[in-house]
Parts: sequence; C-alpha cells; structure tokens
Amino acid sequence: MSTELTDADEGKDVVTSTGDKIGIVKDVDAGAAHIDPNPGIADELKAKLGWGDSDEDTYRLRESDIEAVTDDEVRLSHGR
Repeated sequence: MSTELTDADEGKDVVTSTGDKIGIVKDVDAGAAHIDPNPGIADELKAKLGWGDSDEDTYRLRESDIEAVTDDEVRLSHGR
C-alpha cells in the first residue's frame, strides 16, 4: 500500500485507523489531499489533525497523517 496521493484518489473515503469514516477526498493538489469532513466529526479529532475549529469547507491532510492509500480509501495513521 502506498501513501502517495494522486488525482485518482479524489472521491475516496478518509477513515481513521479504526475504520471510522471522517470524510472524503475532495481534491488532490501537489500530493496534498483536501478533505471534505463529515458534518458530525468530533472536535477532538479535528484538533488531532490540526484542523482547529474553523468553518472551512475543506481541510488539508498532511502526508504524515496517512498510513495507507488503498483502492477504496485513505487510512489515517494509528492514533488519528
């Protein structure tokens, strides 16, 4: 499994290390994913990802937060 993101990853689910869906990849720009989070995502998880409490439409996902990219999803590293 790879952690490199491409345009082909747009639309994939973003899931925590335990399999909870937190959003989808809205777009990929220069290897960085921009995530459209689920409306009910917990503030605690937003803080862990460095997304703060702003009301952005999408949030940038850091490569260091990604454990793997599969055919169906982007899985976050353990503890995310």
